[in-house]
Amino acid sequence: MSQNSVTEDVPLLQRIRENPRPALIWGGIMALLFMLEFGAVATTILGFISSVIAAIPGDTGASLAAAFKDAAASAAQIPTLTSRELIPNQGYQESANGPWVNTFLGLEPKWAWLIRVLLTYTYAFTFLAWVLVGYKVFRDNYRYADWTPRDDVVRRMKNHRWGQFGFTIVFLFVIMAVFAPTLGPTTFDENIDRPYENQFKYFNEDTQSVQESFVGDANLMTASRGAGSTNIQPWQYDEYGRFHPFGTMPTPGQDLFTFMVHGARVSLFIGLVSISLSTFLAAGFGLLTAYYKGLVDLATVVASDSIMSLPQLLILILLSVVFSDHWLSSIYNGGLLIALIFAGTGWPFLWRAIRGPAFQVSEQEWVDAARSYGQRSTVTMKKHMLPYILGYLLIYGSMTLGGIIIGTSALSFLGLGISPPTPEWGSAISAGQNYVTTDAWHVSLIPGLLIVLVVTAFNALGDGIRDSLDPKSGVGDDTGGEAAAAAGGGGG
Repeated sequence: MSQNSVTEDVPLLQRIRENPRPALIWGGIMALLFMLEFGAVATTILGFISSVIAAIPGDTGASLAAAFKDAAASAAQIPTLTSRELIPNQGYQESANGPWVNTFLGLEPKWAWLIRVLLTYTYAFTFLAWVLVGYKVFRDNYRYADWTPRDDVVRRMKNHRWGQFGFTIVFLFVIMAVFAPTLGPTTFDENIDRPYENQFKYFNEDTQSVQESFVGDANLMTASRGAGSTNIQPWQYDEYGRFHPFGTMPTPGQDLFTFMVHGARVSLFIGLVSISLSTFLAAGFGLLTAYYKGLVDLATVVASDSIMSLPQLLILILLSVVFSDHWLSSIYNGGLLIALIFAGTGWPFLWRAIRGPAFQVSEQEWVDAARSYGQRSTVTMKKHMLPYILGYLLIYGSMTLGGIIIGTSALSFLGLGISPPTPEWGSAISAGQNYVTTDAWHVSLIPGLLIVLVVTAFNALGDGIRDSLDPKSGVGDDTGGEAAAAAGGGGG
């Protein structure tokens, strides 16, 4: 869009009204993508609200939680593109070599499951492409400036292979968490939460007939305990014709892949909540101490150093035990409590990381000019100082997320933190630690490798963001190296 047709003072909505076609096409694709997964989105949101409200003491909270739970159940009936009802993978054979019944197109369960997984990730990458196209549509059609520092940040990220590796793995991890109910070969309710309230059909080779069994009984018979012939390793079927991409766990023999995808959801929830709260606190204290200095800074230094001087893991264990009977520990089976503890003990590290840049910007002439014109302190901090430290918060926040995932897994490994039956990756490592050198090696090895991969990816993503925001990093071409890019990627 040329500067002749659009000026800086024209609001974005007016620019869209003057040239609606690109925005309408982009919005139409958004509506189509949203409609394809509306049922899943509504179910997830309503289910989460129900679990939060259920933790509030009193009859009012219980009635509201029941209403949201019913609404979530109704939303679950809405068909979606990637639902297991559309592409089922849990079926049975009517004879030894007969066709599969109740699977997608009569395929073997592993192929039906694989098709659903590929379709889910195809949908996710299509959504990602839609977001990237949206930025291009805005830049080419509705932005008044031909160039902003953000363009150089994007260009440097395009040439940062290590950062792209981190972004790809983190994106796959997020999709695993968001689409956990779809990706699992079986459901959380059947396999983990209520295995003795759910039955399934299978072909019994001994009786040469189709029979029914409780999921819990079948899980016990197919558990991987490191010895004997019942070990179900990755990419194998069990004797009931159920496919296990990652094998099965020890007692009570849950499907490991289903456990892992739902565990990813817990890890992501804890990580995002804790890092968001830590970032909010660090930004607030960073702005206050840099603007007022003196006693405000001294008090914050004493408070943060006091927290940092204590072993964080010890504090996590202590507070987890102290608040184990508190109503907060009932939300997400302790997930919210752990997130709050991480936030309360983690903000000093983030604040220390941005304290220097915040003090640096507070000494700039534009901040003094804003003060001299009588601008309110909150406006000055928000408008003239916050953009400068946002880039640093983004870098250190992405790197800290990996540490939170490790800390959460460590608590679960020690038997603290997340309460069963809610799955968590550290619990899987703990369950399989006695079978590492046996045929059930996969129980600990696969969760351990995934934790290492995800934590490395978050660090790689942080490196990529840091180098992309720094015009002197040498990544990509060095054009447009304005100092504004180093100030957090701001710009119009």
